[in-house]
Amino acid sequence: MPHRFDFLVMGGGVAGLSFALQAARHGTVAVLTKRERGEGNTAYAQGGIASVLAPTDTFDAHIEDTLVAGAGLCHRDAVEVTVREGPTRLRELVALGAEFDRLGGEFDLTREGGHSARRVIHSGDITGREVQRALLAACDQQPNITFFENTAAIDLILDRRPHAPSSRCVGAYALLENGAIERFLSKVTVLATGGAGKVYLYTSNPDVATGDGVAMAYRAGARVANMEFYQFHPTCLFHPEAKSFLISEALRGEGGKLRLKGGQTFMDRYHPMRDLAPRDVVARAIDAELKRTGNDCVYLDMTHLGRAYLTERFPNIYATCKAFNIDMAVQPIPVVPAAHYQCGGVVTDLSGRTNVPGLYAIGEVSCTGLHGANRLASNSLLEGLVFGHRAVQVAAEELSSQSLPKEDPPAWDSGSAVDSDESVVVTHNWDEIRRLMWNYVGIVRTDKRLMRARRRLELLREEIRDYYWRFKVTRDVIELRNIAEVAHLIVDCASRRKESRGLHYTLDYPHTDEHQGTRDTVLSREL
Repeated sequence: MPHRFDFLVMGGGVAGLSFALQAARHGTVAVLTKRERGEGNTAYAQGGIASVLAPTDTFDAHIEDTLVAGAGLCHRDAVEVTVREGPTRLRELVALGAEFDRLGGEFDLTREGGHSARRVIHSGDITGREVQRALLAACDQQPNITFFENTAAIDLILDRRPHAPSSRCVGAYALLENGAIERFLSKVTVLATGGAGKVYLYTSNPDVATGDGVAMAYRAGARVANMEFYQFHPTCLFHPEAKSFLISEALRGEGGKLRLKGGQTFMDRYHPMRDLAPRDVVARAIDAELKRTGNDCVYLDMTHLGRAYLTERFPNIYATCKAFNIDMAVQPIPVVPAAHYQCGGVVTDLSGRTNVPGLYAIGEVSCTGLHGANRLASNSLLEGLVFGHRAVQVAAEELSSQSLPKEDPPAWDSGSAVDSDESVVVTHNWDEIRRLMWNYVGIVRTDKRLMRARRRLELLREEIRDYYWRFKVTRDVIELRNIAEVAHLIVDCASRRKESRGLHYTLDYPHTDEHQGTRDTVLSREL
């Protein structure tokens, strides 16, 4: 028998938990998490949440900063509601028990790149973890919320009965930890699955970030936009066992120097501010040097600052590097740029609704128009809080007018699929997709690189489709299928944008095109 709930939420980060907490007042809620609950991008967010909390700050200033960062592609209405509703959502979070750093009883607001004022509230350098903790604790007090951990959604279920008025989303098929595939049926289905950093070879994202929500939504007929805009962080720890540890920009702010393998500095050739250049400039410079030299990484040198200073100013970073046998007091830190944040996604309105009836998308998986061509620092957790709340307001109204189909959708049919005896196909294709995306569709693109990526992805996607239908579904196969789909969407969007704007930089069109370029790149799949 299928599981039945009023609301089905896929993803347990800030957006999904914010939605679930509010939705529990209106009905039953299932929250599906692909790994243990709490394992996702939110928990790894180091920075903070941007919001107008200081009397010297203004909504207009935060709005303008966001618009400038977005390079002409932000939707002003999305920016307005996010900025103006942010303080209320933050105060609600504090009321739930989230603790943020304070000075003299007031929030210790910091300033990050692109902001014209101190407006970033934070909890040390583990803000996301504190937000996650508070939201999970609040959800545990709600009897209407049921968590299903280690449960991987495979595909959305659409009501395709001949007499149905539209292909309404009524839930999802999901793979349970015991290998069973079950139906989760709901009146309202919410994608809060986060980003897709694992589509790239190097990423700051955890292993769960495989673009599942975007891929499932696209296969179900939802519109997807602006996937060409993937934000790269300039410095991620380069170590075979350190998959997703960021090395904060604050290290360069305190005097860190980027060097090549031989010890030479190089940033003076790229920007007058050298190591303090903007994030996108530094990322492109490192990328250019890696391509020029063929080296695997560059090095961030902090050794001239001394152990006492480093352990006091950067205790978490120092301890983490030391755990990987890197003593930043006496040796440079190996770093590479890393895929960090997905600025595009599933197209929604200001209430999280997609063009597929019954389907919502919130948080990083969505494209609300807030981020445009480049995300302003610390606007991401804010977006999750604001749109998690906004989506509930509309979804609760929709709940009363909807009922699940009287006939259950068919159970999952494995057909003649058998256990795989060639899992090497999964690991090989996984590695190949991530490497070709890094080399051809990364920080700097060209038409030739995109064409090569497209051709190879077509072959890989065909191999993956064949594998998917011949063998029993596993979590690895689900994720491989999804990163291949997302890679295809990124290449398609990047190929259509014949200009450089924000996070999309192409050597063939190095300038922005104000006449042609200020439109979203929207893709949709005909069903």
